[in-house]
Amino acid sequence: MAVPKKKTSVQRKGLRRAGQHHKMYRKHTSKCGNCGAMNLPHCACPSCGTYKGREVFTIKERNTEDAEE
Repeated sequence: MAVPKKKTSVQRKGLRRAGQHHKMYRKHTSKCGNCGAMNLPHCACPSCGTYKGREVFTIKERNTEDAEE
């Protein structure tokens, strides 16, 4: 059985363990199949309100008259 000759330092052990977590925290975006806007995967599209081809919530339209006044 193979036995290491030297003790693994805390720094080396920490670097080895930390390398696996970077890919979990990256924010990969994908295109919405309905409107083509960029959104996070496994989430409803914030611009059109659809998820997997069906409407999950409706988007409120802004009143242009209220904004001008």
